[in-house]
Amino acid sequence: MATTKDSNTSSGDRRVRRTHATLARALLELVEERELSRISVSDVAERAGVSRSAFYDHYRDVHELAEAACTAMIDRLIRSLPSPGPGTADPTDEVTQSLAEFFAALAEHGGLYRSLLGPQGSPRVADHIRRRVSVAVRERVRQAAGEPPQAGAEGGADREDDLDVPAAFTAGALIGVATEWLTRGCPRSPAEMAALTWPLFSALHAAVMR
Repeated sequence: MATTKDSNTSSGDRRVRRTHATLARALLELVEERELSRISVSDVAERAGVSRSAFYDHYRDVHELAEAACTAMIDRLIRSLPSPGPGTADPTDEVTQSLAEFFAALAEHGGLYRSLLGPQGSPRVADHIRRRVSVAVRERVRQAAGEPPQAGAEGGADREDDLDVPAAFTAGALIGVATEWLTRGCPRSPAEMAALTWPLFSALHAAVMR
């Protein structure tokens, strides 16, 4: 049976998570209406229905909130990416659907991603995405080779001296393609992006597995 202290801590954690989610939703709504640079703490607090002081209890400024919201969404998106494997050079419906959903989710919150991944964006977010994609690619290659998962990989852990060139190359390529697509206003549909991106991803995997 949980103690009163444990219950209070758990309740407090839930309140913090709810507040974070409420502020993130408010920001996502606002960033689709105007540029991130034109959104103030007051704007977010008013849209979220909280006070400015409540906002500052959790974040220093709007940019920190935007970075937190973006990295959290990216982590969820990366977990949904397809795994390359034998015979997948020609994408299956399941593979293309998974990759299309990845691009569709980027487009859904395109305003935020464009602001943080564009020329004047956030190095912290770009580095977070690069590292998370790199780790995800590395683990998918290990799984395809029948190797056990690497310790700490699920949480995105990475050693500074552990340079996996194919994984880093793939991560950089995926970020570059996604960023270019977003900054150009998503001229191709998510399904088209999936169809164009998967053969490149699969070809790299095949080269690594030789």
